[in-house]
Amino acid sequence: MIRLFVGLGNPGPEYEGTRHNAGFQWVDEVARQLKVTLVPERSYWGLAARASVQGTNVWLLKPQTYMNLSGKSVAALARFFKIAPDEVLVAHDELDFEPGTTRLKKGGSHGGHNGLRDIHAQLGSPDYWRLRIGIGHPGVKSEVVHWVLKRPAQPERECIEDSLQHTLKALPVLLSGDMEKAVQQINTVKPPRPKPPRPAPAPA
Repeated sequence: MIRLFVGLGNPGPEYEGTRHNAGFQWVDEVARQLKVTLVPERSYWGLAARASVQGTNVWLLKPQTYMNLSGKSVAALARFFKIAPDEVLVAHDELDFEPGTTRLKKGGSHGGHNGLRDIHAQLGSPDYWRLRIGIGHPGVKSEVVHWVLKRPAQPERECIEDSLQHTLKALPVLLSGDMEKAVQQINTVKPPRPKPPRPAPAPA
């Protein structure tokens, strides 16, 4: 089963609601479902919470190291509690998917995501689970940094929020350890289409 749920993002009010913080948003929703509160844990350089599920301790973590050093926080908690890489799930923003699309997978490359890159290095293994939360791509590589650090427009935000709610329906399956079923449940969800913008009011 998954013993450590990690959400990636950047700390601070200036980053709240940005595309890069989709992982933070997901872990906050998991905390609500499990009725726990994330609190500062200096030993793990993050906000963390512990929940008891079927007699097993499950951890939630939001690294406060900024995205590029996420692995420092993840590895500290995982090593202390002897949590193996395949018992870790990392939720993160995904440029390659449109808003509304989420995919669960195990292992693979970091794909240029700096948070995953550092987790790879610090865990010493790519064999952890990733929940990839689509945020779309600006279309130009040079605009990516600006794009991920901006807040999405309302139609995109609604699609992202809807997709997070869909994935949360699989939380009991993730906690039971049936990862094959969790992959099927999350990855077969049809992504919602962005809602069209409201027409401008007619001039008086």
